[in-house]
Amino acid sequence: MALVGPQAARLTLRPRDHPLSRSALFPVELNPQQLRAVRHTDGPMLVLAGAGSGKTRVIAAKIVHLLQQGGLAPEQVFAVTFTNRAAREMSERVAASAGRVGRHVSVSTFHRLGLRIIREQPVAVGLRPGFSIFNAGDAESLLRELLRMHWGGEVDAAALRDASRAAMGMISNWKNGLLTPEQSAAEARSTLDRTHAAVYRDYQNHLLMSNAVDFDDLLLHPVRLLQSSAERRALWQARVRYLLVDEYQDTNGAQYELIRLLAGERGAFTVVGDDDQSIYAWRGARPDNLVTLAGDYKTLAVVKLEQNYRSRSSILKSANALISHNPHLYEKRLWSERGPGDPVRVVQVDDDEAEADRITSEIVQRQAQRRASWGEFAVVYRSNHQARALELRLQALRVPYRISGGNSFFDRGEVRDALAYFRLLVNPDDDGALLRVINVPRRQLGAATLNALQRVAAQRRRSLLAAMDATNLAAEVGGTPARRLAGFRDWLGHWRSLLDRPAPTLRALLEDCGYESWLAQQSSDADQARIRWSNIELLLAAIERRSLAGDEPAEVLRSLALDDALDREEDEPNPEQVQLLTLHAAKGLEFAHVWLMGFEEGLLPHRNCITDEQIAEERRLAYVGLTRAMETLTLTLTRRRRSRGETRRSEPSRFLAELPEEYVVWEGREDEPEERKEARARASLDALKNLLD
Repeated sequence: MALVGPQAARLTLRPRDHPLSRSALFPVELNPQQLRAVRHTDGPMLVLAGAGSGKTRVIAAKIVHLLQQGGLAPEQVFAVTFTNRAAREMSERVAASAGRVGRHVSVSTFHRLGLRIIREQPVAVGLRPGFSIFNAGDAESLLRELLRMHWGGEVDAAALRDASRAAMGMISNWKNGLLTPEQSAAEARSTLDRTHAAVYRDYQNHLLMSNAVDFDDLLLHPVRLLQSSAERRALWQARVRYLLVDEYQDTNGAQYELIRLLAGERGAFTVVGDDDQSIYAWRGARPDNLVTLAGDYKTLAVVKLEQNYRSRSSILKSANALISHNPHLYEKRLWSERGPGDPVRVVQVDDDEAEADRITSEIVQRQAQRRASWGEFAVVYRSNHQARALELRLQALRVPYRISGGNSFFDRGEVRDALAYFRLLVNPDDDGALLRVINVPRRQLGAATLNALQRVAAQRRRSLLAAMDATNLAAEVGGTPARRLAGFRDWLGHWRSLLDRPAPTLRALLEDCGYESWLAQQSSDADQARIRWSNIELLLAAIERRSLAGDEPAEVLRSLALDDALDREEDEPNPEQVQLLTLHAAKGLEFAHVWLMGFEEGLLPHRNCITDEQIAEERRLAYVGLTRAMETLTLTLTRRRRSRGETRRSEPSRFLAELPEEYVVWEGREDEPEERKEARARASLDALKNLLD
């Protein structure tokens, strides 16, 4: 698609059109490589965007370019990424640069786009209007029940939990690889794989019977739909005149196939990614999609964004040296005009307690010296358990902090209860939702009654709610339980008839069944009861906002389910809190001062990573950690570390030997001069006194 009209030598976004990133370091004008990436619209393009190279700005600028000079309507341009945060940032930049017309560009996550495709033709994938989206908790509960049935007899709860999570991971990988239950069974080689394949088959049958999909189905079903229907494929290819994909290195098999099906033979797309930041192989991401792309699209243009606007040169040179030990299809080296800055520090201490003390005291000292905001400081680590000692030190010194991976709003029991009622109103076949709330509050329906109801439903191949209409129900469950079930069915039917106003209806339903009183009885005190009910109020307000925006009840519910799943992937930094986060959670973020804890064998790389491919991914994970830092970077390690109740000798990470000596300084080695240790201790003590005064 050739562009027409006069074009300036450089594409410029006015400062007021450019919402500043967290670093505020991007130039007003695009550099030559960015400009080339923006202007190329004749055929497929891969933009290899190094860390901190302004990739989001390039995508936004390219969208504006397509609208202003490419002759495309905003409805014809689609951009997809992985998280709600990235989609919001991209939408805001496009709207700021292109004005009102930019708001009509489709910027979404892969899963929201997949949902949009399914929603237009649910029957084609075995669904009915009003279908539910199962979250991870729903899926795991269903898998636990299926495994219990598969094994028979009494099963240890912990073993069942671990087995269900393993099954969920395997099924997710099969779906992301576009394998059906039948194909997975044919490929199974071990007894465990055959068990997982059998459970996969039953799991999909239960999902369809419940008129539901899980998160992975939001990719699998659209791909199957577009593969099987030339008419539907042509319709979507006509809609998607240009496709932009962010974080391409994180795509799995299903996402790659969706890109290919939407782009069609003309290959009007740009994918942006960094193979050095591919850190999700454990959940199906395929870094080799870069190779696949080059093979499938012979005219693929490649541009490298190597100028980094985030970090000092010493940090970048260290990161470049580290990642150079991985094999590459495309070589690139990050560089910066920001100057060398301080060298990377490697700090070795006696044990994990000393590590936490050292990091905390340094943060306090620098904050006092520089009068910086707490949000400029971040501590990153391989595994969540590493943060425990650090949290205690920060609490003791009254330092505000935020730790990633906290519970989602949607994990709260009262929110899950209210959503389950909402799901039942929208989709009466949702058995998981029914089982959650049929005795919330108590309705005197015991396990024997529900087991009998499940047998009736299975015999008739109907949902649990539909099975309550069975003529032989009283004979199966008993007269009194049958009347109670019928009463629940009729009561729910009444509220379903009022669903045109979902928020008021859900509120009235909860009041009618006495949920607020029941919640108070389940709470430890009145304050906790008020807090829990306030969460219900927040949920009702969110439902009301979406309803007023014109969404149908089923769309409101599915949107909430996607928010739940996608928001778990991201943590929004708070400028007034020190950030504690895993290396995976840190991806995409940047901080002035970064400490990377536990640079030791067994932690980074992780002890379970043995193969060359696994070590390469751990090296990429370390690279992500290094490139989060803007001004200073400190790597810490211990001589001894307590693990699983034992104190063991630590070995420095093999990755330390891959860092360039000229850009790294060590502290804490046995041969460090005493006067240097004493000077550092005095400075830390002075900073602590200032904080506590």
